[in-house]
Order: sequence, then structure tokens, then C-alpha cells
Amino acid sequence: MTVSWLDYWAAGLFAVAVLHTFAASYFHGLSQRFPSHAGLFHLLVEVEVVFGFWALVLILGIAFAEGSGPSVHYLESRNYTEPLFVFAIMVVAASKPILHCATSVVNVLTFLLHRALKLPMAPINFWLLLSVIPLLGSLITEPAAMTLAALLLSRQVFSQSNDVAFKYATLGVLFVNVSVGGALTSFAAPPILMVAGAWSWDTATVFQLLGLKAIAVVVVNAFALTLFWRKQIPVISATRTEAMPWIVQVVHGLFLLGVVVFAHHLVVFLSLLLFFMGYTQAYNRYQQPLMLKEALLVAFFLAGLVVLGGLQQWWLQPLLASLDVGWIYFGATALTAMTDNAALTYLGSLVQGTSDAFKYALVAGAITGGGLTVIANAPNPAGLAILREHFPDQGVSAWLLFKAALLPTGVAIVVFYFL
Repeated sequence: MTVSWLDYWAAGLFAVAVLHTFAASYFHGLSQRFPSHAGLFHLLVEVEVVFGFWALVLILGIAFAEGSGPSVHYLESRNYTEPLFVFAIMVVAASKPILHCATSVVNVLTFLLHRALKLPMAPINFWLLLSVIPLLGSLITEPAAMTLAALLLSRQVFSQSNDVAFKYATLGVLFVNVSVGGALTSFAAPPILMVAGAWSWDTATVFQLLGLKAIAVVVVNAFALTLFWRKQIPVISATRTEAMPWIVQVVHGLFLLGVVVFAHHLVVFLSLLLFFMGYTQAYNRYQQPLMLKEALLVAFFLAGLVVLGGLQQWWLQPLLASLDVGWIYFGATALTAMTDNAALTYLGSLVQGTSDAFKYALVAGAITGGGLTVIANAPNPAGLAILREHFPDQGVSAWLLFKAALLPTGVAIVVFYFL
């Protein structure tokens, strides 16, 4: 493989973008030192903007060196289905009827477990939000599960707590559990979806290889967090939710199902999204403002990752091929923190003559490391966009998130590698 100046340029910008996510607080300080440019520095603090900004620098560099034709050609050669799908699923899943339905289900389960176990309702509810909903991601996809879990945590937990350490610990477990919780089926987790066709992995195969271990990781992580922070979990308020017609909830559920089923058909799910937006306008008395801004920012982040990540194959694929089976799991876990886990498994699937042990180690490592950073798993920016307002200066420290995710990631390592 011949390495060109463009490969080095793209790799350098990718490294700068990763470092940028860890240095957001530095730009916040610059906004205070140079108030006349505060708007620009506040923009660069936004994690969702980071990869889109450096992708712009990449495209401008290509245009300057080779002309506008090659830069436009490269942009059009990228596949933006995943960013647009995350945008669509966030908008639909965050709608008021879907949240009402999810809240009702969680409340019923909380009450039943409260009656059966004679335990306080608050920790039971907290445990359900961090276990059942991430595992539900295996059916409704990980981005939808992240959106629901983050919104419910925002309303019921984060808005009622001032403990920053507790919030980071919860965010770390949420990211890890969503990354792992989608491993029960072959279509819900992006890193599994990327290899399912090439390796002939159906849902039965995925569940046999990863399913029971994924359930164990999610349940243990949620239980350990709930037990350790039980005194910090806010008491559930007894406020009544307003009535929501069942037919409205069913219609919203059908739109959500349609977007999930046609997740790989961009024209179809975007058309469904447009019809959904029309429906919410027709029956706006049952709605709340759609989450368009946050969803667009997340899509922008993921699109920037697609543009920058598309030129990392020259070093990433040979690195994966050079690792033996004993190291591929830990290598995949570490590399996932610096790249997107779906891109990582896709490149791994291009390596010829791999064994079944190699395939398991690659995918297991990719989902294990999916909670370490914002860029590690496609749904993470969605959770960040929803929950960031509850952190100091409305920003999440990449370093503190990394530290918070280490323990739940360690649980995943024990289960997936040693058991």
C-alpha cells in the first residue's frame, strides 16, 4: 500500500481532533481571556463540533493542494447513512409520547420489583434505567436506547443531583452498558453490524458468542453503581404524568419501528422522519419541541468522524493484522477509545484468513472499549448532547469521562476475556 501526503495529513488531523476532545476546557479558558472572540472559542468547546471542524480543515487542505474536484469527490464517496440514522432515531425516540410510554413501563417495573423485593423505589428505578434500557438497545438499536436512557436519567436523576462525581460515574456506566447492551442481536450494535454480513453472523450466532456475557456485564455494572452511590440517588417524585392517548403512543411507536427496520435505507427512514414531523405538527397538543438541534449536532459530529476516519485505513488495518489473537482483544479495546468501534471492526473484517478466535476478540474488544470516550461508539454523542447541561459549564471533561468508564470497562474485560 502506497502512503501519500494525504494519508499523513489525515492521520495528523485525526490525532489533533482526538486531542481536541480532551482539551475542551482549554478553549473555555481562552474564551474568558479573549472576550471579543468568545463565540468562536465557545464553539470549539462543543465536543459535537470537534470532528466536523477538523474534517473541514482536511477538505480545505485537499482543495488547496489538488483542487475542488478531488475534495468534493472524496466528500461524496463517504457513506453518511449512520450519522443521518442517529439524527432520525434521536428525533423520534425523544418525542413526548415515546418518553411517556418508556417512563410508564419503567415505573411499572419499578413498582413490581419494589413490592417483590421490599427495597426503596429510587435505586430500583436507577438500576432499571442503566440495565434494562441499554439491553433494550439490542431490539431498538443502540442510538435509540441511548436517547431514551439519557432523557430519563436527565429528568429523574441528573436534574435532581448536584454531585458531579456521581454524574460522571453514571455517565461512564451508561456509555459502557449501551455499547455492550446491543450485543444480543446482529443488527443493533454498529461494530457487530459492520461484520455480520462478511462473517455470516446471524442473531443466534451473536447471542451465543456474546449475548449472555453482555447481559452479565450490564447487570453487574448497573448493580455495582447503584450499590456504591445508593445514598446519592434522588428520591423519585410522586408527580402525576399527564394523560397520553394510546393511539398517539402506538403511532409514534410505529414510526420508531419503521426507522429501526429501515436503518440502512437512507431515503426510506428520512422520508419516515419527514412524515413523522408532519404528524407531530398535526397533533401538536400531545407533543413537545422536537430535539432537532441536539440531533443535528450529533449527526454533524458523526459525519466529521466519517470524513476523517475514512483516511485512517492505511495504518489501522495493518496494525490490526499484525496483532496475534492473544493481543487483538486488548488492542481493539484500546484502539476503540481513539477511533469509532464500527470503523475498527469493519477494517478488521477486511483482514484475510482470520480465525474464529480473532473475530470474537476483535468484536468483543470493540464493544468493551465503546464507553471510554465520546468517539468510541456512535450513540455516545447522543447521550452527551442530552446530559451535558447538567455538568459544570455545560460541558463534559473527556478525561473525567475516561476515568469514570475505566471500572465498568474493567468488568467487561473480566467477563469477555477471562470468563
